[in-house]
Parts: sequence; structure tokens; C-alpha cells
Amino acid sequence: MLNSIRSKQLLIIGAVFLLVAFLFTRDIKGLVKPKEENGKGPIASGQMTPQTAVSLNLADISASAKNAISPSIAAEITSLEQAYNTASGNQKATAAKALAQKWDDVEQVIPSSLYLELYANEEKSLKNWLAAGDKLSKAYDNTRDSLLQPALLQKANAAYASALALDSTNTAAKTGMGITIVNGMGMPMQGIAMLLDVVKKDPKNLKANMSLGTFAIKSGQFDKAITRFKEIIAIQPSPDAYFYLATAYENLSKKAEAIDAYLQSKKLAANPTLSKFIDDKIIELKK
Repeated sequence: MLNSIRSKQLLIIGAVFLLVAFLFTRDIKGLVKPKEENGKGPIASGQMTPQTAVSLNLADISASAKNAISPSIAAEITSLEQAYNTASGNQKATAAKALAQKWDDVEQVIPSSLYLELYANEEKSLKNWLAAGDKLSKAYDNTRDSLLQPALLQKANAAYASALALDSTNTAAKTGMGITIVNGMGMPMQGIAMLLDVVKKDPKNLKANMSLGTFAIKSGQFDKAITRFKEIIAIQPSPDAYFYLATAYENLSKKAEAIDAYLQSKKLAANPTLSKFIDDKIIELKK
């Protein structure tokens, strides 16, 4: 029995990791990437709270990120950083926003997210806190660094909390907050309840629905996942929704349904790497 459960967990993680890696290159939103083999977040062994802060050194993060970009762009960013460090008042906010955009232009999401957070702190508004929260969440999803993940998750949670302080009814902030809670910033059921409340008030909210679906898969609730992803597909068909639907069907040994969903994912994605994986998967399922 234990071996069977473990095999299913490995199937989930392997299949989902492949799809997520592909989909993030397509900037498809609403995915939650498994962080550990057991399907829990990187801090599942203990819930994070605002009191268990993990500090980030922006200078070190910037220096590391510059190694991944061209020397000329790195020099431009260094100049912008110098301007930020010497700025005051409104100029501080403008400099932070410029740095966030420059880092985003070269697809360095972690420093971009941290400067968006600094910008939101200078220019406090619902829009700015939501932008910071979303970018910090993306940075959390994209990194595999076990030291950075908790800090980024915590910062995302704080950004959404700041957004909710300005508008307690905002569904985007509630969705973001719910996701951070499930990922480790509190008791998971609190986050699930928040996401369910969002969906109750906004049934077509794709981000909240997708998150509930992926959480259902990670917790082994495959029947619930199937229902959720069918609802998502009825709203807006996508390769990730079909792939997750296929994964849920496969884990319930519903091979015909899994094959059909995999084929739909392949058709919508039109990506050679994903197509090869799905072709191999279908051969396996037909045995």
C-alpha cells in the first residue's frame, strides 16, 4: 500500500513538474509548483508566520542576478541602483519602479519583485501592493532556493495583506493571500476557505479555481480535482488545465479519460517537449 501511494506521488510530481517548467516559459498564470516530493511546500514542516521573518540581502541578490545578464545591462542596472540609493522622496519611488522594470525586462524575477515591493512601500496603493504580491509569488514559484523561498512567500503574504488593508473585498488580494497561506503562511484550510470564498463570489475566477485544483491534486483528492478542472475548462480551455485533469484521471485508473485529456493538452500546447512526454505517456496507458 505504501509503495502504491509513493508511486502515485512520484507520478504526480514528475508529470506536474514537466508541465509547470514548460508553462512558466509561456507565462501562463495560476500554477502552483510542487516544492517537495511529498507534494507539500518547502516550509511544510512548520508554518511560517510574520514573526519568523527571513531576511533577504538585496545587494547580494542583485550581484548574483547580474551574473546571468550581459555586462552592458548589468552596468545600466548598477547606475540605476546608485540613483536609487541616493534618491529621496518621490525620486526614491521612481527609481525603485525603474529598477523593477529593468530587472523584469531581463527576466530576473527575484530582484524585480523586491524592487516592486520597495516601490509599493513608497507609493502605497491597492494596485501597487497587488503587483508586488503577484511578482513576489512568481519569484517564490520560480526559485528552487530553499533559503529564498520562505522569505519570498512571506513577503508575498505581507503584500497581499497590505492590499486587503486597503480593500478587504478585493478578490485578487484574497486569492493571492489564500495561495500563500496554503503554501505555508498559516493553516492550509484557512487558505482553502479563502479561495473557496473567492470562487463562491466569482465562479469564473481562473486563478482561484486553478489553485484549488492543483491543491486537490497535491493532497490526493483526485475526484475533487477532476470536478474543478472540468469547471475551469468550461470557462477557458488551456493546456495546463487539461494536463492536470489527465493527471487526476490517471491516478484514478481512468485511462481512456486520461488519454483524451492528455491529447487535448498536447493539441493546445503545441510544444515538442510536452508532446513527446504525452506521446510516451499515452503508450504507457495503452499497455
